[in-house]
Amino acid sequence: MLDSAQRAAPFDRERLDEILDAHKGRPGALLPILHDIQGEFGMVDDAAVPVIAEALNLSRADVHGVLTFYHDFRRQPAGRTVVKICAAEACQAAGGRGLQAAAERLLGVPMNATTGDGAATLEPVYCLGLCSVAPAAMVDGRIHGRLTEARLTAIIEEAIR
Repeated sequence: MLDSAQRAAPFDRERLDEILDAHKGRPGALLPILHDIQGEFGMVDDAAVPVIAEALNLSRADVHGVLTFYHDFRRQPAGRTVVKICAAEACQAAGGRGLQAAAERLLGVPMNATTGDGAATLEPVYCLGLCSVAPAAMVDGRIHGRLTEARLTAIIEEAIR
């Protein structure tokens, strides 16, 4: 997991070139490259797209398509705390919409947004595999099931301290 200094690391062309070189010539290198870039910088900067495309002999549209298809790739820095609320059917049926509304009220932002102070990012996730203990959420990579609005609020408040 990235610390807060790494989450918003500026785009570094030299480090990007090192990541590209580490994967050069490997079949299917695009996804590992995108994962490594996000792991290093906390996001995949739009400025990296043409560099990646050229290195892999792909079009920018190809790279952009993969980057935008997978929900876990970020194009903007995340907050110090990342709150993902399950939006799959089982969680929705068990009260997931209430959890979403509680988190939005607590953080003061809608889904897919980051608080102005960078404390937290709130986003949906489309299945955590916890259907039997729905509703569920993930806060900074830790999963929580059988959530109530009060319990989720306490977990988020603890995480953003």
